[in-house]
Amino acid sequence: MSIGLIALLDDVAALARVAAASLDDVAGQAAKAGTKALGIVIDDAAVTPRYVVGFAASRELPIVWRIAVGSLKNKLLFLLPGALLLSFLVPWVITPLLMLGGVYLCYEGAEKVLHALVLPKAHTTDAHQAAAGAAPQDAKAQDAKAQDARAQEDQRVRGAIQTDFILSAEVMALTLASLTTTSVVTQAAILAVVGIGVTLLVYGFVALIVKADDAGLALAGNALPASTLLGLRARPPGTTPSGADKALSAVTQAFGRALVVSMPYFLSVLAIVGTAAMLWVGGGIILHGLEEFGVKAPGHLVHAAALWAAGLIPAIAGATEWLTTATLSGLFGLILGAVAIPIIHSLIAPAALWLKGAFGSRAPDETGRPTPLAKDTAA
Repeated sequence: MSIGLIALLDDVAALARVAAASLDDVAGQAAKAGTKALGIVIDDAAVTPRYVVGFAASRELPIVWRIAVGSLKNKLLFLLPGALLLSFLVPWVITPLLMLGGVYLCYEGAEKVLHALVLPKAHTTDAHQAAAGAAPQDAKAQDAKAQDARAQEDQRVRGAIQTDFILSAEVMALTLASLTTTSVVTQAAILAVVGIGVTLLVYGFVALIVKADDAGLALAGNALPASTLLGLRARPPGTTPSGADKALSAVTQAFGRALVVSMPYFLSVLAIVGTAAMLWVGGGIILHGLEEFGVKAPGHLVHAAALWAAGLIPAIAGATEWLTTATLSGLFGLILGAVAIPIIHSLIAPAALWLKGAFGSRAPDETGRPTPLAKDTAA
């Protein structure tokens, strides 16, 4: 009995070691894949806060929560099974799809750069018009407030989830392309870990950004930081500031004011970093995909330039090589995105609108007016 028990315990220990090794492999590959999707994560975190602009402060976190739940559904219910099916049935299609997503990232990044260069004058003009005629703006604001808030929120959430679907698809495709294991179970586990981890990271960060200005205002107006535990505890009626409150309030109020003032600048910097990351990731995906299809010259040129730059500064050779690779990949992505802008605007977008009109919505005729659908004519 004792020998059998020892053998059983030895088998259990062996299984535990195998399971631990598998978990380590899942965690390691998930972390590696997650870093490759970092650019998309940054852009997602930079874009999402705009979806809660214009809503009451009490609705900001619920909106972020709804978008996060929709993002998880995108990744776990649709994209994860789809990625595994593609990997099993037609694995050759993964690289072209990944490159197509890379072109989309380059297009989005280049369009943001174009808007940043072209639109400041338009924004200035709008500001002058707003200053000259505040009444129309007030009327518009009153009309917006008169709309059904719930319907507006639902529409905003749907738009955010649709945008998230594209970015999530790129995250899952990047993850799948970076995996070295052939086990379907391990692949599914890694995709799930990356999907859940990226969603928690992005929308946890977004929630902090969204409420940062409210927290700053609360700190700036709280003269009893010690008595109320920085506002976490209700202020007792008739409470006068204690010595700890007086000593701490100067610091907390200054920090709160700094937080409120700095948030617009932080969001601007985050948007710039997100755009640069999109171009870098998108350009890198295209370069890597071209190498897989035998077009090695662009990737080799970037690699040679990175090695040359690293040789110039041996003390920080690794950082210099990475920065050079990212910069050149981003420039390549910017050029590719600039080429894609007129193609998408002139060909792909009109074709998509035509298809949308052909399958249920009213397409414009030669005069620009919507043509009646067959069912409308029959009615």
